[in-house]
Amino acid sequence: MRNCLLLFIAIVLLSSCNGNQPAVVDNGNNDANPAPKTFSYNILKVYPHDTSSYTEGLVLLNNTLYESTGNKGKSKLRKLNLQTGKPEKDVKLADEYFGEGIAILNNKIYQLTWNEHKVFVYDATTFEKIKEMAWPFEGWGMTQNGKELIISTGSSNLYFVNPDDFKIIRTVAVTDNYGPVGNINELEYVNGVVYSNQYLTNNILKIDPENGKVIGKLDLTGILDSSGMPHDPAMYDVNSGNVLNGIAYDSANNSLLVTGKLWPALFEIKVN
Repeated sequence: MRNCLLLFIAIVLLSSCNGNQPAVVDNGNNDANPAPKTFSYNILKVYPHDTSSYTEGLVLLNNTLYESTGNKGKSKLRKLNLQTGKPEKDVKLADEYFGEGIAILNNKIYQLTWNEHKVFVYDATTFEKIKEMAWPFEGWGMTQNGKELIISTGSSNLYFVNPDDFKIIRTVAVTDNYGPVGNINELEYVNGVVYSNQYLTNNILKIDPENGKVIGKLDLTGILDSSGMPHDPAMYDVNSGNVLNGIAYDSANNSLLVTGKLWPALFEIKVN
């Protein structure tokens, strides 16, 4: 009986001691794996954007905007006047293809398709199709680092690809302080860092391409409402699919051009 009583007292004392300890909460932050830095932005200028364009890829080169659009039967490769948003060249894809991300490298335009496993290669000057290549995964976003193409597939991976034969050179997993980061979409390589839209969010992620770590996050919630252009907000809710998508780098101004699927506006922003 005495032993039972002593055991009971020990349990009560232990419980009391534990109750005085603060609860351990995993907020995903630690010195070894810190949370991404939060960036802000300023809008420098607002340009018109064609509301028939379901934007999948965006590139600015020599002050000319190149855009790839999606949806079967409506997919195009476009060369646009930045100031007016009007097309200067249009190449319509065959109806069975859903256009996705684009990149320009060595005077060639590379255009992904969504789940048709095709890559189209064009002469960047004439828009003449040079060849087609195969891609084993879904195609989402694409950019280039000067020698390799970098491709997203909607997963948490970035694929570094040989532009000549589209063979995968290496794969980098995108992670933040909580683990893998999925829905990586449209990409833009800027001064050694990859910027990425995250599908079905208002976020642009800043990714270290060497290790895949998300080192920064830019929340563009509400940017379309600030455009001053008429639009139905419900049409551009994150659940609608008509979401933020499209990032192009303006090296002359050190700024980003961003837009979305069927958006009436394209924004030049400065990231702070």
